[in-house]
Amino acid sequence: MSKIDYRLIKQLYLFLAVAEEEHFGRAAKRLGMSQPPLTEQIKILEQSLKLTLFERSRRGTKLSASGKAIFPHVQKFVAHMSSLEKMVREVAHGQSGVLHIGAITSAMFEVVPAFLEHFKQQFPNVTIFVDEIDSAEAITSLSSGELDLAFVRVEGDIGMGLSSLPLTEDKLGVALPANHALGEVSSISLRELKNDAFVMSSRRVNPTYFDLLTSACRNHGFNPRILYEVRSITAQIAYVSCGQGVALVPMSMVNVIPNNVKIVPLEEAISIVTAALVWDSERTHPLVEYGVKWLKEHVADNKTVSSC
Repeated sequence: MSKIDYRLIKQLYLFLAVAEEEHFGRAAKRLGMSQPPLTEQIKILEQSLKLTLFERSRRGTKLSASGKAIFPHVQKFVAHMSSLEKMVREVAHGQSGVLHIGAITSAMFEVVPAFLEHFKQQFPNVTIFVDEIDSAEAITSLSSGELDLAFVRVEGDIGMGLSSLPLTEDKLGVALPANHALGEVSSISLRELKNDAFVMSSRRVNPTYFDLLTSACRNHGFNPRILYEVRSITAQIAYVSCGQGVALVPMSMVNVIPNNVKIVPLEEAISIVTAALVWDSERTHPLVEYGVKWLKEHVADNKTVSSC
C-alpha cells in the first residue's frame, strides 16, 4: 500500500495559489509566508513532476501548457480536500454522522427543504452537506460514493446498482422566445413545432426522458430537429432566451423564466418526473435507509403534479 505524500499535497496547494494570483508575491502574501520558500517549493514540485508549470516574466507569472493541463484537476483535488477537512472538523466536534446530498436546482425549491427540516429534527447531531448538481454528475457521484442521496430528474432504470424513487411530477409545456409566432396562443400541439429547432435535455443525462420526448414528436408526424443537447432545464431556458430554438420543459418553470421567454401549455397531456430520489441500494448506510423510507411514506405516495 503506497504512502500518502503529504509534501506533494502541500505543494499542490501552493501551486494553486500561484496559478490563481498569477504572481509569486501576491500568492505568498495570501498564504501568509515569504516569497523565497514559496518559489523554492514550486521549483521542487516542478523537478518532482519533471514539468515546467509556470512561465515567468517581468510582467508576472502565467501557467505553462503543462500547468494549464493539471490546473483544473488540482482545483478539484483541493476542493475535495477542503470538503474532507470540514467534514472531519464537524465530526470531531461531536457530530454522530454525515450525509452528503446532491440536488438539482428545482428540487432544492420543492422537496429538499422539507426533507432536511425533518431530518434535522430526527437526527440533530448529523452533519448534512448539500451540493447543487446536475443529474449526470449526481449519477457519477453516487456510484463513486461521493454522494449518499441525490434529488435529480431521472426516469426508468438507471442501472449501475442505483435505485430511484419518483417524487414530483409536472405537465410539459413549450418554452418559446417571446417573439415566436405561437407566443400568444393558449396552448400548442406538438405537430405545430415540426419546423422549429429544439433545445433538448441531453440523452446522456437521461436516456428515458430523451426517448419519451422524441417518440412523442414522432407520434405527431415529425422527427424533432435537435439543435442543442444540454444538461439541465435551466440551460434549455437559457438557450431559448438566446433565440436558439424551442424547448419542452415542465410548466412549473413559468415561475423562473426571463422576460424574453414564454411557456405555453401543450395540448397533449404529457407528464414527466421532475424530481426523483436516487441512491446506491448496494451500500449499507442507516441514514440513507431512513431517508428513503421517510420519502416513500411522506412524499412519493402522495406525489402530485406540480401546478404553475
